[in-house]
Amino acid sequence: MADVVQYRMERMLPELDDLEKEELFTRRELAEIVKQRRNFEFRLKRPSPLKEDYLAYIDYETRVDKLRHLRKKAKLPDLEDNEETKMKKKRKRKSVSDFAGVRRILDIYRLAVTRFTGDLELWFRYLDFCKERRNGRIKEVLNKVIGFHSKQPSVWIYKAAWEFDNYSNVKAARNTMLQGLRFCKNSEDLWIEYLRMELTFLNKLKARKVALGEDEGSLVRDKISADEQQWKSENKDLYMPLNEERQNDDNNEGSDIQESKSTKKVDKLEEVGFGVIKTIYSEAVKALPSSFTLRKRFLEILEPINLAKSGEMREEVLSDMKRDFSTEPEYWDWLAKFEYSPANTQEEMSEEITFSRIGKAIQVYEDAIKVLPSAIMFKHYAKFLMGTVALLIGDNKPSLDSQSASYISRLLGLYQKADTIGCTNEELACEHISFYLQLGRVDEARKLAQNLCCGKFPNSAKVRVLWASIEMKHFTRDLISLSKDKLLSIFELVKDGLTRLSISEAESLWVMALKFFAIQKHYFDMLVEAAVTSLIEYRGSDEGFSLSSVIVNFVLQKDGIAHAREMYKRFTGLPRPGLVLYRTCIELETNLASNGDKTGLENARKLYFSALQTYDQDSSLWRDFWLMETKMGTSKTASDVSWRARKTLKDSSALSLPDL
Repeated sequence: MADVVQYRMERMLPELDDLEKEELFTRRELAEIVKQRRNFEFRLKRPSPLKEDYLAYIDYETRVDKLRHLRKKAKLPDLEDNEETKMKKKRKRKSVSDFAGVRRILDIYRLAVTRFTGDLELWFRYLDFCKERRNGRIKEVLNKVIGFHSKQPSVWIYKAAWEFDNYSNVKAARNTMLQGLRFCKNSEDLWIEYLRMELTFLNKLKARKVALGEDEGSLVRDKISADEQQWKSENKDLYMPLNEERQNDDNNEGSDIQESKSTKKVDKLEEVGFGVIKTIYSEAVKALPSSFTLRKRFLEILEPINLAKSGEMREEVLSDMKRDFSTEPEYWDWLAKFEYSPANTQEEMSEEITFSRIGKAIQVYEDAIKVLPSAIMFKHYAKFLMGTVALLIGDNKPSLDSQSASYISRLLGLYQKADTIGCTNEELACEHISFYLQLGRVDEARKLAQNLCCGKFPNSAKVRVLWASIEMKHFTRDLISLSKDKLLSIFELVKDGLTRLSISEAESLWVMALKFFAIQKHYFDMLVEAAVTSLIEYRGSDEGFSLSSVIVNFVLQKDGIAHAREMYKRFTGLPRPGLVLYRTCIELETNLASNGDKTGLENARKLYFSALQTYDQDSSLWRDFWLMETKMGTSKTASDVSWRARKTLKDSSALSLPDL
């Protein structure tokens, strides 16, 4: 290994001599460069070099070459850029050091991709470097990467783009795409990029004909709003043709003749473009008949294109999408949004046009729930109406109040319709309740939540949390004196939900109930009893939400440390109380001990010993115990904990405690 490294270092001598001769680097700087290169070379000659070793070497050589280039540029005399100076610079021969840096970086890349052949990102970095330096090796590298990764569409796209953009070789780019489609026939990206390339080529040909005066216009449709188009049609007499011959609107005969001539004249280029799009679309659909995203992307490209029969092509694509995907909610949701906001419209729309398009989208959704009555379809429809209502309310225009009211009534009717035909799921039901709350109709929201909890969703955590929160906020908001009967009714409501759900499902309901009944000692104690029953059934939590820890914190804030200790002792006496509870109680006691509580440290030790009876293989628990002893205990107690941990743990290497 050392011989190989020495050989490679000796090959750098001509470059180093040239750098010193040109006075670009000092001898001390060259010594540092040699030292760094030697270290990198030894790293690459290890039995298993890492990818990061190659990249670090490349990064270092890139910075060195950039510094060399800047210093050489700074040494050139500041001469005027006349023809004689340019010829002198051109005749000046480049030295060895001008090529050695790039050659070495290419060599490192070659070694890297040889070792990490399957790393496509590394191959692309290699290609980008070759493309940037224009050293003529990119074609060879492209052929190699295609040989190793012929099933990767991005490789074929890269090669076709290189042929098309750098050499304008359309034939080679097209052959590359077609060859790639034979290997990656099911690639959406490859089909779409192939279409983009063909349309870009046609647009270039169109621009060339326009520049030569053989044609006019463009393949890209102008993005003109409907209002602007209407204004132009109403004021067409204001436009003057280039030959300064004003058109006579009264001369219908002449205009008819001119229109007939223009209709007879069909642009062959547009016909070719239409044929290309038609062919690519049909072949892509054959290759990917079940891909909905392919049709969407194809239509997005087709929208701004102005070709012969492009309108018929769009209608054909939409018809095929309806035929193949009419049973999928995603299609109907996309179609409605497409009707509301077509891809070729970017300008702000007037109110009349906006409401017209909203009406078209609503009609699509109405057809969708007839064809495909499902909870997902109703959810998409409700989301669109919710966004429409929010948009109209956010404008704060009095003229929009009637429209927003109609959409609100439509949305409420949609929720009721979904409930009638049995398409309401838990998420849709929560949205229905939340929408009532947004409108300020609390009584209707309460009634709906009660009906859902007592009917279709008795075991739904989300619906029960909404119902309980509505009931609690209703009493506290209206400042009604809470009688025993009302408190009992709320408690029974909460308790019914808590007994039906597991602790993890009813997390937010538990927290809400504890906050609400914190000052009601009788009901709070009843909640604690219910919590004990649930903990016996579901056991404590080792991570995440811990009901017992939440109750201990509530008691600590409400009644003080003495009652909190009684509470956690009760919980730790249950079978498997959970690691989260132990950590919470230990933190509580250590905080007290650090503030001068004499019993805090002893209680924390008891909690650690109790926890380690169940979690004796938890290295982090042993480490925390040892850290506590080093900070608050003595060296003897810390040494005892370290000895016990090493003796108990099966894998003591994970403990990482110093020897005491």
